[in-house]
Amino acid sequence: MEDLKFLREALKEAKKAYELGEVPIGAVIVRDGEIVARAFNRKEFLQDPTAHAEVLAIREASRKLNSWRLTDCTLYSTVEPCIMCCGVIIQARVKRVVYSLPDPKFGGVESLYSILADERINHRPEVNRIYLPEAEELLKEFFKALRERCRSLA
Repeated sequence: MEDLKFLREALKEAKKAYELGEVPIGAVIVRDGEIVARAFNRKEFLQDPTAHAEVLAIREASRKLNSWRLTDCTLYSTVEPCIMCCGVIIQARVKRVVYSLPDPKFGGVESLYSILADERINHRPEVNRIYLPEAEELLKEFFKALRERCRSLA
């Protein structure tokens, strides 16, 4: 139940991204039952290809906790972390990752790759997937609106 609660907090972040025209993905980092960082995609606003919700949340948590090691933290994301985000999760030694939707185009946890389970890596976080229909609906709405905008410009 606690995982679902924090996944819904990540969804709140995804909604912020949606309102700003960013791909609606949100993330939160939790330690000892408390949210220590929140973030949403900011690639367009920052013009930064690394400004994914997961990376921004990890940066914020590391700053707040004054440590790059997040060994007692859980990352919640509305979408499966990509290959880059999986690398950052490993580097930060995040203990657990909980996400909602698979990402068939960029997923690094299970869809395209299984980076977080690769036995050649020195750190393998526990991974859990909990489907959140609202996260899927938000993504569908975003990409439908984007396609419509593109058609109107053509």
